[in-house]
Amino acid sequence: MTYGSDVRLTTTRLDRMRPTQITVGYREVQIKRDHWKALSRKERKDAIATHWFPAVLGPGDEYYIVDHHHLGLALIEEGVSDARVMVLKNLSWLDTTIFWRMMEHNQWVHPYGVGGERCAYSRLPQTLPRMKDDPYRSLAGEMRIAGGFAKDATPFSEFLWADYLRPRIKPAAIRKEFDQALRKAMSLAHEQDARYLPGWSGEVHR
Repeated sequence: MTYGSDVRLTTTRLDRMRPTQITVGYREVQIKRDHWKALSRKERKDAIATHWFPAVLGPGDEYYIVDHHHLGLALIEEGVSDARVMVLKNLSWLDTTIFWRMMEHNQWVHPYGVGGERCAYSRLPQTLPRMKDDPYRSLAGEMRIAGGFAKDATPFSEFLWADYLRPRIKPAAIRKEFDQALRKAMSLAHEQDARYLPGWSGEVHR
């Protein structure tokens, strides 16, 4: 992820954070909610104090977060109101067209819908709770946790894996038999067809 030269720290309401992606994998949101529930009051306070949401200040002085969307949504659903923001770049003075051009140039936006289709920037949700669930993003996230591919610095890498899985696993299979779909995804992750993807770990020799 590219950082700007005018980084600054601030605090804002979670409901003021503007998403830079349309979808999330809701299973990952639920995992983060469960983790939050297991923390003590002090641990929660420390977590909020030490975690920063990377964001770009955009037109209208809006905070466009460029990472940690799943955590942000999980915190909102757990009743947390405020969080800390690390402003990577102040682009609030740009007109909307140039702003989005710069966001895309820096790989700070992922305007793709539930089906993996490219969307207009106007389709980006105004708040985190308005993001849509993409079951393939959930599958890709669980696949990474299970070791199907390595964590990579490539922005939105899980979404790239989600797009790889879309034509290979039916959505009904994910909804009805997630564990079975995950096993198939793990097998697909090691095929040569996936070698272009970030974090690919090579073929498994049987």
